[in-house]
Amino acid sequence: MIARVWRGGAAPDDADRYERLLRTEILPDLAAQSGEGFRGAAGYRRPDGEDVALMTVLRFASMDAVRHFVGTDPQEAHVPPAARARLRRFEDEAAHCDVVAHNREQ
Repeated sequence: MIARVWRGGAAPDDADRYERLLRTEILPDLAAQSGEGFRGAAGYRRPDGEDVALMTVLRFASMDAVRHFVGTDPQEAHVPPAARARLRRFEDEAAHCDVVAHNREQ
């Protein structure tokens, strides 16, 4: 399994708006578009000075499944325009890691 990790940051009010957008639009759309290789996602946030640091971790069955989602350049970040409008900063590239341990919630 592959974890696709991406980071961004926003002002506190915009972080709240981004979080709602992530839950109600971005992740559901991503799940619908990613095909059967998509294994789930999680969003994280933490205080970062006057801003809020944001991170998403998407899980895919393989790098081929990642490419099915993003296209030929798997490093390219997928940041929809509505998300960009709420972010002060974001990474242009996503990092990919092999998942070596995972415990599912029951």
